[in-house]
Amino acid sequence: MRVDEPGGSASGPPDESTEATPARKPAWLAELSRLGHGLKDLFAAQFTLLAAELRLARSGMVLMLIMGLTAIVFAVALGLTLLALTGWALAQWFGSWAWSLGALAAIQLLLLIGAILVFRRCLHWLTLPETRAEWAVLMKDAARQGKAESEEVDPS
Repeated sequence: MRVDEPGGSASGPPDESTEATPARKPAWLAELSRLGHGLKDLFAAQFTLLAAELRLARSGMVLMLIMGLTAIVFAVALGLTLLALTGWALAQWFGSWAWSLGALAAIQLLLLIGAILVFRRCLHWLTLPETRAEWAVLMKDAARQGKAESEEVDPS
């Protein structure tokens, strides 16, 4: 029996007319698919940008705290330097280190008393009736919000 005879077992390429042709997708479906891929890429880019911004903000907060501490250290150092210069200037003026250090101590004592008086005045402002009422409302709202948040986390 020959291979090319009907009924023969030919293992050659199948006839193109018997091959199933894939169904073509409609154009709107292809456009919808492209739109979906575009939206997916857009949101992926947006989430990447958001993650980068959050990392930047986190590192910015850490850097801000470090720079705040550094500013405090340098402010104290500057204050000590200015205090030493003031002492030296007073020593030049009085002609005696003892008198200059005494005058410097008196100046510092006056500034400390002034700061304490201003602090006490600010505390007095916090005890005025309207301020007390606002403070009470603020504390009640904060307690209510804290209780609501704790119940959301632990519903037991």
